[in-house]
Amino acid sequence: MSENHLSALRVKHAELETQLETEEARPFPDDELIHRIKKQKLQIKDAMAQELASA
Repeated sequence: MSENHLSALRVKHAELETQLETEEARPFPDDELIHRIKKQKLQIKDAMAQELASA
């Protein structure tokens, strides 16, 4: 994979972090949505680590 792919993963991770912060700040946050966002963030973090390890 390329540096562009790693950069795209970082952008997506940051977007998910923003979504997570927004949802957690709501008066009645959706726990299921929070769980899905955290799972996606973890998958992206793992993909970034794998990308860096193979570089």
